[in-house]
Amino acid sequence: MNYFFTDEEQMIIETSREIAQKKIKPVREHYDAEGIFPWDMVKEMANAGLCGLYIPEEYGGMSPKGSKGIMQLVLATEEMSKVCGGIALSNAASALGTFPILLGATEAQKKKYLPDVASGKKLAAFGLTEAGAGSDAGAMRTTAVKKGNKYILNGTKQWITNGFEAETYTVFAMTDKSKGARGCSCFIVEKGTPGFTFGKKENKMGIRASATTELIFQDCEVPEENLVGGKEGTGFIIAVGTLNHSRPGVAAQALGIAAGALDESLAYARQREQFGQKISGFQAVQHMLAIMAVEVEAARSLVYAVSRSVDAGATDFAKDSAFCKYYASEVAMKVTTNAVQIFGGYGYMKEYPVEKMMRDAKITQIYEGTSQIQLNEIAAKLIKESAQKKK
Repeated sequence: MNYFFTDEEQMIIETSREIAQKKIKPVREHYDAEGIFPWDMVKEMANAGLCGLYIPEEYGGMSPKGSKGIMQLVLATEEMSKVCGGIALSNAASALGTFPILLGATEAQKKKYLPDVASGKKLAAFGLTEAGAGSDAGAMRTTAVKKGNKYILNGTKQWITNGFEAETYTVFAMTDKSKGARGCSCFIVEKGTPGFTFGKKENKMGIRASATTELIFQDCEVPEENLVGGKEGTGFIIAVGTLNHSRPGVAAQALGIAAGALDESLAYARQREQFGQKISGFQAVQHMLAIMAVEVEAARSLVYAVSRSVDAGATDFAKDSAFCKYYASEVAMKVTTNAVQIFGGYGYMKEYPVEKMMRDAKITQIYEGTSQIQLNEIAAKLIKESAQKKK
């Protein structure tokens, strides 16, 4: 389909595709097998200007005035995820960790932290999830107590993408537990801050090129000027806003994985022979490929539509964001599963990429809000809108 890309968007697609095909594709199996963080690939992205696609130009990024750069980030993430969802995640997860600064920080905080992220000199990470506070972020136990001109953080964050590879962390902690969600605040914590250490690196099923670790805070002293926005109690609002902005990026990762699996399946079906003919000649396989293509294109249309809406200045897009994250992740799991089926026994072997794609796809149904949480949010919004119409 023709999505009428601007010249800038087309350039981002072509640049991302070139990096994916020429740089990432030859090494994706190695990074997956070894679980190594792809710093050399991050440098390739940085050199191409892809690390600042969603950051305004005044802070060294490439997001044009009047746009949030979501569409640009989505296009780059999709193209690189077609080859490796784990490697593509290094940049997408940095965006997740940066959105709290973009959405809630003071001008001084933005000027201090955004340029290094935009240039790719530093990566960011988002510190919200805890062992007992995944979908239920309100169950957070990490605390921040103000003493003089500093906040003392104590607690542990779990399953943090970019883990110990990042330099800048946006961390959520309770500054007043008695206020519930309104007692949550957000802090910028720099790597190397005394009292801030890392726990175990997770051994994951998929996206193995992405580093996932614990963040441990033991009497960690954070300067009061690192309180995002300079105001306590805004953390929950910032977290929700961040996830609403970042979910199209996760959807783009899922979309890219699905599109990559479809490409691999088409190529394989055209060369694999059984019963004296290419398997692409069997109607059963043709129908599988056709359905996969329809679902990939439907997911793409939804992801792009939501991204353009956000960039255009939409103010209430939580439901739309949940739409595309839910649908694209479900499509990714279905398409990659069918890709393995088309490959047959070869699809189950690590020598072929669809096995990895299937493993990578699963996480898109889980992180940044499970599919069930997306459905909860969609339903709640639909019911609220229905009630308002009756008034």
